[in-house]
Amino acid sequence: MRWESLFADMEAQLAAGRLADVRADVAELARAERASITLAARARASVGRPVRMLVGGDDVVEGELVDAAPEWLLLATSPVRRALVPLAAATAVDGLVGHAAPAPGAVESRLGLGHALRALARDRAVVRVRAGDADLTGRIERVGADHLDLADVDGARRGGWAVAFTTLRVVQTG
Repeated sequence: MRWESLFADMEAQLAAGRLADVRADVAELARAERASITLAARARASVGRPVRMLVGGDDVVEGELVDAAPEWLLLATSPVRRALVPLAAATAVDGLVGHAAPAPGAVESRLGLGHALRALARDRAVVRVRAGDADLTGRIERVGADHLDLADVDGARRGGWAVAFTTLRVVQTG
């Protein structure tokens, strides 16, 4: 009887050790999974939710997150106004869910900032562009690989502004 008790105790210890190993493995896998989640993936999972973004220091953009791509977020700041925010300009975002959306499809993953800006150029929408410390209003005439050309609304000023994507904080319509 004594041997049976000893073997039962050893088996219980072994099972407890295995359970502890499994728990440690699960915890490590969960940490690794969380570490792989991008801000864009959390934003895609948060479409339809109200969010608040800090961009360029103390500039705040608030609204319903209506679309999200790997390089940009689109917020409805009012029933008629939209704000396109390059993800690279986001200092902080409040209101995102903690989990990620499934990976974007092949087409969606290629919808860069230039694609969104070209849609605004096609629509001939009057936009307010906040870039660096500048606050400009006009129509996007052309979109290059790394910049946009912004023309005056009334055409009074000859030429226009070439605005580098790296300086963009917010492009607003409406």
